Amino acid sequence: MAENELRGKHRQRVLKGAAILTGINNSEVKCTVRNMHPSGAELKVPIEARVPDEFLLYVPIDGIGYKAIVRWRREDRIGVEFNGTEPKPHWHYG
Repeated sequence: MAENELRGKHRQRVLKGAAILTGINNSEVKCTVRNMHPSGAELKVPIEARVPDEFLLYVPIDGIGYKAIVRWRREDRIGVEFNGTEPKPHWHYG
């Protein structure tokens, strides 16, 4: 079965700068949101980045922190499911 057939929702193609905020030593990994829908997104991350299974994805242009859970990983791509939002993270993308 093709990956597209597994998706329940169509993802809108976007290119937004974002940051993965882990809360571990206020760690931040810059990334790009490649496509997105209300329940999740595909992120492009540096291949050497260490990204935990759960994190806050802060998208400055949206002004929202998305609570994200990793659903799949492939090289420099991560698929996440959103599990709520925070209007303003405790610390922010800089």
